Amino acid sequence: MKKFIFLSMITALVSCQQIDFDDIKADDGSDANVVLTFSTYGQQEFTRAAAPLTDQCSRLSVAVFDEDDAKVGSTKSQKVGDTNFGTIGLSLQDGTYTIVAIAHNGEGNCTITSPSKVTFPSNKMTDTFCYCGELVVDGSVSETLEMKRVVAMMRLTITDAIPEGVARLKFYYTGGSSTLNPRTGFGCVNSKQTEYRSVIDDNGMPVSVYEIYTAPHEQNDILKLTITSQDASNGDIDVFEPMENIPVTVNKITTWEGALFGGSSSSGGNIGITLDTAWGGFINYTW
Repeated sequence: MKKFIFLSMITALVSCQQIDFDDIKADDGSDANVVLTFSTYGQQEFTRAAAPLTDQCSRLSVAVFDEDDAKVGSTKSQKVGDTNFGTIGLSLQDGTYTIVAIAHNGEGNCTITSPSKVTFPSNKMTDTFCYCGELVVDGSVSETLEMKRVVAMMRLTITDAIPEGVARLKFYYTGGSSTLNPRTGFGCVNSKQTEYRSVIDDNGMPVSVYEIYTAPHEQNDILKLTITSQDASNGDIDVFEPMENIPVTVNKITTWEGALFGGSSSSGGNIGITLDTAWGGFINYTW
């Protein structure tokens, strides 16, 4: 008989997903004796609520390591739209394992090299959640494992008009990491991160809000950001004065709002803050 073990704080979440665990198979098509379901949560100052994985991320990768940190089998990867997205079936011998799971919104699957190193396609960071913990297998086990956000976001709101000829913005920033150590939940390399954002969306409307991500090296970290405006041929137009000593915190959004191009601010320079309940709050940054 299979034995099912659920973490009590999120049993209600699992039951509403209506997953039939007897239908979960291992990669070779055999019945899985280990079934893992992953959920994410958003943390506020005083409350904490679980959320379905599909509400937060589009990709999930799971790797299993033995007691010597050797990978057991291959990394299991899923994307939104796959059957039972968020639930992984494994066929494992009795023993103690380390489970590493990464959920994110990148263009491809991440690479889980070890319990201490995960890299992402083209070193691009998105909203990212992680689980790293021990799993004891003794017969058949079914557990729901809760993943925690491991990135910080910087949100920039440009309040003046985009000059004619500017097609995209280049965001180059240092101080954070695009490589993650799941055991610590923090970044583990000193990355030089570059992101590009179009100034016109798919509907032909100007874009004023831009979001970039990094994995801090500790709970609180400092970034340096340089913004460059570029033309339609990706040639540089203006390189703006770097923003320095930008505070970033895991599971928090650092916000900046102002006129970038030297024009008048359409909002009069006022900063309006609205709490995003999926994150732990905001840090206001003045440049």
